[in-house]
Amino acid sequence: MSSSPDLQPLVATGIVRTHAGRTRPALDGLDLTAAPGARVGLIGENGSGKSTLLRVLAGVDRQDSGDVRRPDDLVYLPQEPAVAPDGTVGDLLDDALRPLHDAVAELELLAERIADEPDRYDRVLAWAVQHDAWDADRRADVTAAALGVSDLDRARPVATLSGGQRTRLALAAALVRRPACLLLDEPTNHLDDTALDLLESNLVELPGVVVAASHDRAFLDRVCTELVDLDAGALGTDGHGGQRFSGRFTEYLEHRAASRRRWEERFAAEQDEIDRLRDKARTGTEAIAHNRGPRDNDKFIHAFKGGGVERTRARRVRDAEQRLERAQRDAVRKPPAPLRFSGHLGGAGTGGLAVSVRDLEVDGRVRVDVLDVATDGKLLVTGPNGSGKSTLLAVLAGTLVPDRGDVQVRARRVGLLAQDPDLGDPHRTAERAYADAVGAATAERVPLRTLGLLPPAEHATAVGELSLGQRRRLALAIAVADTPDLLLLDEPTNHISLTLAGELEDALRTAPGAIVVTSHDRWLRERWDGPVLALAR
Repeated sequence: MSSSPDLQPLVATGIVRTHAGRTRPALDGLDLTAAPGARVGLIGENGSGKSTLLRVLAGVDRQDSGDVRRPDDLVYLPQEPAVAPDGTVGDLLDDALRPLHDAVAELELLAERIADEPDRYDRVLAWAVQHDAWDADRRADVTAAALGVSDLDRARPVATLSGGQRTRLALAAALVRRPACLLLDEPTNHLDDTALDLLESNLVELPGVVVAASHDRAFLDRVCTELVDLDAGALGTDGHGGQRFSGRFTEYLEHRAASRRRWEERFAAEQDEIDRLRDKARTGTEAIAHNRGPRDNDKFIHAFKGGGVERTRARRVRDAEQRLERAQRDAVRKPPAPLRFSGHLGGAGTGGLAVSVRDLEVDGRVRVDVLDVATDGKLLVTGPNGSGKSTLLAVLAGTLVPDRGDVQVRARRVGLLAQDPDLGDPHRTAERAYADAVGAATAERVPLRTLGLLPPAEHATAVGELSLGQRRRLALAIAVADTPDLLLLDEPTNHISLTLAGELEDALRTAPGAIVVTSHDRWLRERWDGPVLALAR
């Protein structure tokens, strides 16, 4: 055991990071300090740099400039955990437990010669207490069960697991490990209520640093002691360019709206001043002796004063130009137009049923006795991981044939947003992937730019270079492009920005067609006022 028991802060100063092929930095002079006990939530629009910052903080990516001081005892969990080609489930869990087992074993040896190495004994003891090493095996069992990975065969290769299983398994290993610094990228995706409760209670109890990028509004509200908004705008969260907010996410929503209003008001006032100075610089002092010719008896005086007039004009013009230059240099940039979701989530209901299900069974995956969804009906499907929510949507979409039962889908057009959508060739641009998926006619009639889901600047970006959240937006655009009569949304708020999540929820309430939604999103579920189908595992 060589790790220090001392908890250390995580400090990043002046971080600049630009991705290859991009001109605009993903991170531009960012500062972040997190003391032990702090739980920092990273928020911002998709593509604002949250995942990039976590990779830099973890040392996975190298910053272009700036400095990072990180605790040695650090664990980083990305959105899509890397998979060792020959690693097994047991290997991953054993690797997490090994430092804890080693600490206990070393303490037993040191106890026999404590008089010879008292400082080392104290250091290892403090580390073991901090990491709750004696209770590691029990915590591993409880954590694995809560995260739904306890039944996995220990000999099974991690590479054969689904994306959700890999994420939950990696999260279980990280929580059992109890590092001094834990960096998490969207940790609540793929988690049901039991797993969410365990995650949140574990994070709140950790004595070290936690930094988590998240779009989960309930998680941000319940866990984070402060927020860092990477998309806070020109005035920042404090009116002076700062990005930190100390307080709950619910409070920050109002704070952010007020900050946006201040930005818009300041921009308008500065542009008015710039227009005034521009006019002044253009007109100069034309009004002084303007077009006044000399009188016959006053030519000497005119020549003398005319020179003064020109000097006065030049001085005033120069002064106005200097003030204009300063005003333009110091002005805040124009607030970008908010990305507003403008897609239509469903076609017009025509009466009757869009979906009728009787005695549906997919062996070992889902069972539904009766399910009816009207052509303008809205249904929320809930249940723990493994209860068959995604399987049910696949059956309704026609991509999976049930083993038994009667399934009638009367909708003419069905759109599906899967949890892990396949967008095809990652080298295609987002716009080309959209057109290939929806067809040339639909892409021309409903261009990608009209849906308000992906910023126009990203339309020419290769799909493989988009962030996970941006790829999720693109998949949603494909699902809604043809205004389906039945829209199936599997965890639609996963990976997407807080703003878009709220706009989607508003659209769900007012859409005219039939919609079936599966979700673990507690914020969405608490505000759902329609029928709910609760599946059991």
